[in-house]
Parts: sequence; C-alpha cells; structure tokens
Amino acid sequence: MTSSSIPRWVALARTGDPSAWTRLHEHFRPAVHSVALARGSVESAEDLVQESFTRALERLDELRSDEAFGPWLFQITRNLAASGHRRRSRFTVLTDVLSFRPRPTAEAKQAIEAIRALPDAYSELMAMRLIEGLTGPEIAALTDRSPGSIRVSLHRGMKLLRERMGVHDAH
Repeated sequence: MTSSSIPRWVALARTGDPSAWTRLHEHFRPAVHSVALARGSVESAEDLVQESFTRALERLDELRSDEAFGPWLFQITRNLAASGHRRRSRFTVLTDVLSFRPRPTAEAKQAIEAIRALPDAYSELMAMRLIEGLTGPEIAALTDRSPGSIRVSLHRGMKLLRERMGVHDAH
C-alpha cells in the first residue's frame, strides 16, 4: 500500500468494506505496535494495538481527512496509553488480521525499556525501526513526515540510545 492509496482504502473502509479495513490494519499495525510499546507497557502492547484499531473503526466517521488516517490512529494509541488503557470489557475480535507474537525475552524487555526511556521525539520512531524493522522511507510514509526528517531523527535517536546503553562507536 502506498501513501497515495491510503485515502482510497479509508474511504472504502467508511463504506463498511472489510477488506479495506484489513488492508489498513495490515499496513499500520507495525507502526501502531511501535507506538504502543513506546507509550504503554510491554505486557499490554498487543491489547493496546487491538483497542486502538477498535476505537478507530468505531470513530472512523470522526476522521476529518482520509489522508490523516495514520497520524490520527497513532494519536488514538497515544491517548489510550496515557489513560492507562484498561478497557477490556468489549473488544471487537479481529482474528482475521491479528498476528500473535511470542512474549519478549528479558533482554528484549530491557531493550524496549531503553527505547521507551528516550524522549518522545525518538522513542516511537526507534521502536518502528528497531523492533518492527521498518525502513526510514516506510516510517516516513506511515507518519506523513519527510524521509530526511525521519533519517535525522533516527540518527539522533540511535546516538542517544547508544549513549544511554553505554555502547560506543569504534571510530
């Protein structure tokens, strides 16, 4: 899915097209998972992802611009994480599109905590890059930012992460 096709898929999802929603979910899930890891607990990240998509689907008619779907979805995730995300009473099961992951190891949890401790300007982007394996151009497309801006933020975030973890370049 390209960034230019996102508004088309959002428009189709508004009409109730389940395959359009599935495409949006598949496309944005890694980035939403990164935001959930950067803002919420490791243990509740999967629940936060599901709740974010559920809320977005329920409130799709509130989205003012189909082009802004990604940033809007990320803000839903941030808001849920900030509110402590404990609404478990009614989930819409998205079993067709959910992918389950094994629980992270102790080392992975430590790395995630180090990423979460970064300033907000870097934590989500670093999670997208290092945990989800997204490329700079993919992150730029998902976040509606320029590739150059993402490249600079990733470089600065990586430098800060290395400093905080006591890893130094061998230059």
